[in-house]
Amino acid sequence: MSNRVISIIDDDGSVRAATHNLVRSLGYAVHSFASAEDFLRSPHLNDTSCVITDVRMPAMSGLELQDHLRATGHRFPFIFVTAFSVESDRARAMKAGATCFLSKPFDGEALIKCLEAALAPNGAAANK
Repeated sequence: MSNRVISIIDDDGSVRAATHNLVRSLGYAVHSFASAEDFLRSPHLNDTSCVITDVRMPAMSGLELQDHLRATGHRFPFIFVTAFSVESDRARAMKAGATCFLSKPFDGEALIKCLEAALAPNGAAANK
C-alpha cells in the first residue's frame, strides 16, 4: 500500500465515486469531497500528496482552489478534470503548475499516467 494521499474534489457524485474507486484500486489512500470548501475545511489538507479536482464547481472553482492553495504555500500537484474544456482554463491551470488537464469522460489509463507523473520526483515541474 502506498502512503500517498489523493484528494478528489468534484461536485458530480458519480464522477467523484468512480474516480475514488479507481484511485483506491491503485493502492492510494483517498479522500473525496463534494466542494473545494469541504476540502479546505478537512483535516486531510496537510497530508494530501495530490489533488484531482473538477474545474467548474459552485462557489469555489478548481482553478480558484489551486490559486488559493499556492498562495497559502501548498505546492502539491494538481490534476484537473472538466466537462467544459476551455483553452483559457487549461492554460491557466498549466501555467500555475498543474500536471494534467483531462476532459470528461476521461480514460482511466490517462488518469493513472497523470497520477504517476504527478507523484514522480519533480513530476509537476516536468509538465510546465
